[in-house]
This record gives sequence, C-alpha cells and structure tokens, in this order.
Amino acid sequence: MPNFNEGNTTERMILDVLQKNGWRYVAPEDLPRNPSDVIVEPLFRAVLARLNPEITEDESRADTVLYDLHRIITATNAQNLITQNELFKQKVFEQNTYPFGEDGRQVSIDFFGTEINGKSDLNDYVVTNHWCFPKTKADGGKELDIVLLVNGIPVAVGEMKTPVRAAITWLDGAKDISDYEESIPQMFTANIFNFATEGKCYRYGAIGMPIAKWGPWHTTDDKSDGSLAAVHTSVTDMLTPYKVMDLFQFFTLFATDSKYRKYKVIARYQQYEGANMIVDRVRAGYPKQGLIWHFQGSGKSYLMEFAAVKLRMLPDLKNPTVIIVDDRLDLESQITAQFHASDVGNLESAASRDQLMTMLRQDIRKIIITTIFRFQEVTGELSQRDNIIVMVDECHRTQEGDLGIKMRLALPNAFFFGLTGTPINRIDKNTFATFGATEDRSGYMSKYSFSDSIRDRATLPLNFEPVPIDLRVDRETMDREFDVLTAGLSDVERAELSKRVNMQAIMYDRKRIHKVCAHIAKHFTEKIRPNGYKAQVVVYDRPCCLMYKEELDKLLGAQCSTIVMDTNDDKADKYKPYRRTKDEEAKVLDRFRDPSDPLEIVIVTAKLLTGFDAPILQVMYLDKPMKDHTLLQAICRTNRTYDEGKTFGLIVDYIGIFDNVAKALNFDETSMKKIVTNIEEVKKRFPALLRKCLSFFMGVDRTVEGWEGLMAAQECLPTSKEKDEFAADYQVLNRAWNGLSPDPFLTTFQPDYVWLTKVYESVRPTNGSGGLIWAALGNKTMEIVHSNLEVGAVHDDVDILSLSADLIDDFIESHRDINPTTKRVEIDLVARIQKHADDPKFKMLGEKLEELRNRHEQGLINSIEFLKMLLQLAKEAAQAEKEVVPEDEVDKGKAALTELFNGVRNECTPVIVERIVADIDDIVKIVRFDGWQNTTGGRQEVKKALRSVVWVKYKIKDKEVFDKAYAYVEQYY
Repeated sequence: MPNFNEGNTTERMILDVLQKNGWRYVAPEDLPRNPSDVIVEPLFRAVLARLNPEITEDESRADTVLYDLHRIITATNAQNLITQNELFKQKVFEQNTYPFGEDGRQVSIDFFGTEINGKSDLNDYVVTNHWCFPKTKADGGKELDIVLLVNGIPVAVGEMKTPVRAAITWLDGAKDISDYEESIPQMFTANIFNFATEGKCYRYGAIGMPIAKWGPWHTTDDKSDGSLAAVHTSVTDMLTPYKVMDLFQFFTLFATDSKYRKYKVIARYQQYEGANMIVDRVRAGYPKQGLIWHFQGSGKSYLMEFAAVKLRMLPDLKNPTVIIVDDRLDLESQITAQFHASDVGNLESAASRDQLMTMLRQDIRKIIITTIFRFQEVTGELSQRDNIIVMVDECHRTQEGDLGIKMRLALPNAFFFGLTGTPINRIDKNTFATFGATEDRSGYMSKYSFSDSIRDRATLPLNFEPVPIDLRVDRETMDREFDVLTAGLSDVERAELSKRVNMQAIMYDRKRIHKVCAHIAKHFTEKIRPNGYKAQVVVYDRPCCLMYKEELDKLLGAQCSTIVMDTNDDKADKYKPYRRTKDEEAKVLDRFRDPSDPLEIVIVTAKLLTGFDAPILQVMYLDKPMKDHTLLQAICRTNRTYDEGKTFGLIVDYIGIFDNVAKALNFDETSMKKIVTNIEEVKKRFPALLRKCLSFFMGVDRTVEGWEGLMAAQECLPTSKEKDEFAADYQVLNRAWNGLSPDPFLTTFQPDYVWLTKVYESVRPTNGSGGLIWAALGNKTMEIVHSNLEVGAVHDDVDILSLSADLIDDFIESHRDINPTTKRVEIDLVARIQKHADDPKFKMLGEKLEELRNRHEQGLINSIEFLKMLLQLAKEAAQAEKEVVPEDEVDKGKAALTELFNGVRNECTPVIVERIVADIDDIVKIVRFDGWQNTTGGRQEVKKALRSVVWVKYKIKDKEVFDKAYAYVEQYY
C-alpha cells in the first residue's frame, strides 16, 4: 500500500520544482556553516569576491561587510523584526558604500548580481531542507522545512504539511512560521517572504503579516486551487531566482500606520503582473498605452506604487518622470499619504496648476502626484521627453473631456496607462480607445475581476439586504392639487417641476427619515456592533446629512456618529460644525478605524464613497439613488478584509438599488476593434458636423468677446425653429466630441467647439427655466406631496441577496455582445403584411430594420436611441400598410409596435424598452376612439395617456421620444 506523507509529497515536489527552476540543492549537513550562524559565510564571501574587484584585491574587506550584516542580525528580536528587516534591505541595496577605493574613497559594494546594477546574474541560488537554528535539533534548535538562500543569505522559508489529512491545512504551516518569527527572529532578518502549503493551497506572506492576509500566487492562465497540480503551477511560476530577486528589490515596501507601527507589504500576484506589464512596455517603448482593470479593494494603489518605484530605479530608463493622476482631491490626498507612509523617495505633490507646469517645464525627474484638473491651464507642450510615464487612476471617470486632451497635448511622447477598479461598460467605450492597446485582445492589458478577488480573499463577498419602506401616496389628490398649482405652465415646465419634486420630496420626508433611522439603529446595535465592526450611512444630499444625524443622535447618542461632507458654498453656515481641515478630517477617520473609539458611524452623501479604506467598516446603510461606477465603487467600501470574523460586506438597501448593481457590471470586452473602427468613422465625420453647426452663424466674428459677440450669435437664431435645428445639430456634434475625447485629434477644432458650446448653453431654455420654476413653486409642491404621503411599515424580513462571484461571472457571460453576422436578418414587421415583402416600400423597411438590429447588437446605440428609431420605423410601417393593405383588412386593435419590437429584439435588448413598448400599445387601445385625431379632446387624451407612460412612469424626459411615440400612434391608430 503506497505511503503518502509530507516528506514524499509536498516537500519532495517543491524541492524537485525548485531545482528545475534553477536552485541548487545542498543537503543541510553539507552546508559549510556553524549551526548558530544565519549567513553561510563561505558562500557569501565567494559571491562577494566574484561581484566586486575591491574584495578580490583584499579579502579581509569581506570581514567588514559581514560585520555590518551580523550587527543587524544579532540586534534583531521579535519586537523589532520588521525594522531590522528594512535596515537589512537598505544595507544591501542603498547604504552599500565602503572606503575600499583608492586613498579610502567610498565605492559601492554589490551584494547581488542583478539587473539593478547592470551586471549579469552571478548570484548563487541554493535550496536546502530541514535547516536547524540556532543549534542542532538535538540541542533544541528549530527545524525549518525548506529554506531558500541567495549568496548564502536565507531569504525565504517554506513550511510543508501533508495533503492526506483533512484536519491539516496550509494555515498550520503559516502558523508555524509565525511562531518561528517569535522564537528565532534572527532567521528572518533578511527575509523576503515565507510560504506554506499542504499540497492543495499555496499561500505566501511577508514577515509580521496576519495569516488572514497571506495570498495565493496564480498565473494568468491557471487560477485554480485544491490540488497538487495547482500548487505545482504556483511554485513553478513564483519561486524562480529572477522573481524572488525581483520581489526583493522592487515589490516589497515598508510602511507606517497612524499609530507609528511599522509593517511590511509584499505585492500580490496581480499587482506584480500589472506593474511589470507597465514596466515592460516602457522598456520596450511600445505600445505606449494600456488599460488595467483590477477590482475595487484588490490593491490598485500599491500596483501604481510598485510600478513607479521600479520605473524610477531601472538604470536603462535614464531617470524617468512618473506622474500619478487622480480625478479627485481626496483620492490624491489618499495616494500621496500612502506613498509617504511607505517612505518612497523622490516624491513630489503638484498641489497647484502652476506648480505642475513648472515641474514639467523644468524637467523634474521624480514621482509626481497630481489631479487631472491641474492640467486646466495647459495650452501647449510642457515636455517632449519619451521617458515620462503617466498612470491615470479611475480612468473611466477621469478623462474630463478637454482636460484629457490637454494632458496629451502637454506630454505628446509620454506613456499613458489607465487603471480602474470597476469594469468599463458600454457607455465608456472611448476609454478603451483612449487607453487600450490593440495588442490586448480583450481590451485590457491586465484584468483582475471581482470573482478573482473574492476567490483569493483579496476582498470579501458583498451581501445585499433590501429593506423597502412602504410609501402610500394619494395620487389622485396630489395630481389634482399639482394641476391647479401649475395651470399656467407648459408641459415641459410641468415635467421639469415634477422631476425635481418626486425624489427630493420622498427623501426629505421626516416621517420616512425617522423610520429609516430607527431601522438603522436597531440593525446596527443587534447585528454589527456586537461583532466589533462599524457602519457608513449614505444619504441623498447635505441637508439630509443633518436630518439623519439629528434622528440617529436621539436613538444612539451624539458620540456614536459624525458627518463627513464637503462644506464649501455654505453661505448660511449650516454645515459649520463639520467644517474640517484635511488633517482634522484624517484624525476623524483614524478614530473611525480604531476599534476602541466610540465613533462607530459616519454619515456621508458624496465623500468617502471612493478610495476610502477602513477594513473595520462592514455595513453601508444606503438611502441614496446611485448607478454605474459610482454605485459599484461606493458599495465596495465594505468589502475589505479585516479579521477572521468578517466574512462579507453588507449593503442594507432602503432605495431598491440592487438591480443597478448588475447593470453597473454590464461591461464590454469583446468588441474593441468594432469600437475603435467606429471611432475612426466618427473622426472622418467630425469636421462636417462642426461645419454644419457653424453654418448657422455665417458672417459672425467669433473672435468678439463679451455680450456683443454672444448677441451677434443669438441673432442668427431668431425663432424657436432655428434654435431647435441648431440644438439638434449641436447635440450630434456634442456626442461625437464626447466619443472622441481626449484624442489629440480634437485640438485643432477645440476653439470652434467651445464657442458653439457657449452659444448652445446661452439659448437652451430647459435648465434655466426649470430652476426658476422650482424657486417659485418648489416649496408649495413639496407641501402637496408631503400632505399626501404616508410612510408605512419597514420590511426587514426580506431575504439577503448575495452578490457572489458566480452571479457576477454569469451576468457578464450572458451580456457579452453577439458576434455580427452577414446572414440576412428576417424581421417580422406585422404578420399580416409579410405577404407584401416584394413591395419596394417593405424592402426598404426591411433594410432599415436590419441596420437597426445590427447597430443594436454591436452596442452602438443606447436604450433611448433604440426606442426613438423603433418608434420612427413603426410609424413608417403603419403608413406603408395603409397604402398597400385595404382599410377593412387592417385590425386597429393589433399592437403593431409590439410585433415590430418582437421582430428586432435580442438577448441584449434592455428590458425597459420592452416594457415601454407594451405600455404604449396597451394605453392607446384604451383611450383612442374613431376619429380621435380630428378632435382637440381626442388628441389631448392620447397625449395625456402617453405622458403617463413616457414621462411619469418611466421618467424619460426626452421630448423626441414623446414626439415620435405620438406620431406613431397618430399614424397607426
């Protein structure tokens, strides 16, 4: 019967892999060392002489070098291990000069033959097992399973466990190493990392790292766990001489927390991969861009830090400048603090536009941290150097149109790498064109998804607990009073007022706020506080922050919570108690992170929703409508690992936002080439679109500033007809501009586009009039809503919904774009009309419908555009039917729009469009009557019914959608 044990399975396999990887095996008894020595001195002396002619000239100089290393090792104890570990790294890589030159001149001594000093790899890589320290095992020494030595210095320790006992796991090996760090800390003074496995899972971590934070090492092609084969893959990929030294030099950092405690950081495999991809592209000089998606909480900031450090230290890059660009001041402060905490050298923060431009003009060769907004005043080139590397954080949000153009204009030969923590979806297609390289087939140069991060326990799963609040509204009374109040307004003005009142009225309702806060207090005290975790409450706006704070103070006491908000533009000093400097706010957040501090809840509306890291935060009480990236980034504040007890992040949802999470994950990675091609077509059309808009202003001198210049432009649009035509053309131009931005192609068109934009804003009525109407009637409208709003019970018995990795993977898989096909698409206009397919009118309709379907499948039109085109085709189909089919054969009760929709729908079709289509057909069948088109009352009744669908029910305030819907109904019914 075969015998499987630790020695002949995990240990033997790893020793075999290491030797194939280039490590020389030496049995412990054959190592020329004194059992009480940490460094194997003969091996160290041999390589030191090989690397340094000064040592060869006088071998006694090796004693001086060895004395310095022994001094650091012997001074190590369990309490100062991390500090001594940092001193050792500084000694061998930075503080390595000795007076061994002529006349006592200081010269650098190389401890390792690696790429940082431009020498070929002359290191001695040795693996041994059953290493005993400080004496022999018989004398009470500790026996380490596997030790890796570079030039006689032990740099990594591995503990193996048997794979055939269910009660034994890699955790037992990691615990052994933690115990050794306590009992024989000198063995870990030079340590890079440690690893443990039981033959199922391979995990590694830095000294002093909590075992819960030890991570796996996977490859891009194999991210499996649970077998010897998976461990074999991990060890084969990670434990190579090159990667061990690469991790040593560039991918370990030492940082200090807010309580001045030192800790060590080592890169996770996705950070190592992503940072080195950036470095490799810069060294190769091509491609000069790339897009990285690493999910929220998986260490994107450290990836940028590791990449920046390595780029700065590589001699062949000739002292480059690395620029880290954020799009928010709080994110800039956070990453600056992280870099400073890690004591990264040659670091500058460009705190103003002038400072940034001065740094670039003066050719500063450092790491510069700034925001995209500091490029506001850039008007031309600041540097033509090609060794400037720009890393843009949260790149899908950051490219603020013209600012992205200015950044590229200022640095025409720089490298641009975009990083994001949330997937890029269809509305962000231009992000792929801006940062994505055509060489990256998926659009990303490096991808680390939500399911990857959960599997690796880099982040935790997210659970949703929906808590709907019953709202009973006396709609009939409210509508009647609203009609009286707004009798003198146009339909558009009424819609604007209605849009403003609906959500705000509900969110400001004191009865509702009381119910929500009572639930928060009960939930927090029963489910969160007893486990030692803390909470975030996200509310609608700044006034709501005050109202929720007031209610929570009554329930939990004033010490329990605080508000963190932007207090700018506070003329009435409403928010003065929460006006804080950066340092004061940082201290508040440190209190929140402290488990012993009574501050347990932070109330926010916009701040702390991105980039805020507080692992003690487990629950977010969400009472604010959000969507897309903002929503996904916000909810991921809760998914940071903390301790063994925290197994998930929780979102308590009062607003019914769960569906939006799935929509935010609907990203596109299969049609990059189509998107890039489409953008090239837009580029070709752009000059003509611009000329069409400018044609409205023939003879106007666009260099004239002030009111004279603006009035001259407005006089070219004397009536609503001209204004509407110009607005329609400008909106097409604006969509093209946004789709292309920040491509430098737009630079030459920018003055004309900016001028047109200002003219457009000056003649556009909606927002201005809406604001005036709200100022006049807003309070009264709110009174109508509140008097007819009754808050019912809070339902907290709904099942918790888990946003699992499988759910997200399945969602993404089911929403991939369908590959385009050349096959003729059969489109069912209306069953009764199919027999007329030979008629030229219907052939033309078939071609239009096929084009619509193709564009829809490629994701080139959004839901609203799809609906507009569908309504237009329905109208044309109805007209064609009247011309071809006898009147008595047409069944007016047949829902033509529904049949047309069913002919062009596909699995990517938004559900919302299907619902709107069905509702339009249903509502019209109810309200129309023979000859209604010829009566004022009939037309008004149908329009009112349509408004109830398009404007009220679905909140689509797009006039073109309404007009097309009405035109279709008028034509067919």
